[in-house]
Amino acid sequence: MIYYAVFLPLLDLEKSQKYRPQHLDYLEQKRDEGKIFVNGPFVDGTGGLVIYQVSSLEEVKEIVQNDPYVLKGARGFEIHEWAMVGL
Repeated sequence: MIYYAVFLPLLDLEKSQKYRPQHLDYLEQKRDEGKIFVNGPFVDGTGGLVIYQVSSLEEVKEIVQNDPYVLKGARGFEIHEWAMVGL
């Protein structure tokens, strides 16, 4: 598995609040599929971070582009391959 850190910067606060339940449901589904290592919001309210564990960049791009936050324009995204050093 490859780890990818995905930043989800806030683009629209109103949309972010509106689509939060759908976003959280989507993340729960991906967690159940074993594709999420960790996730959470930034304390300063500027967005959040999801670290996915998947097999390819193409796979993570597909997952992120189907996140309701991204689909509805509530959040942008930035993907970086992440080399985890330890726990």
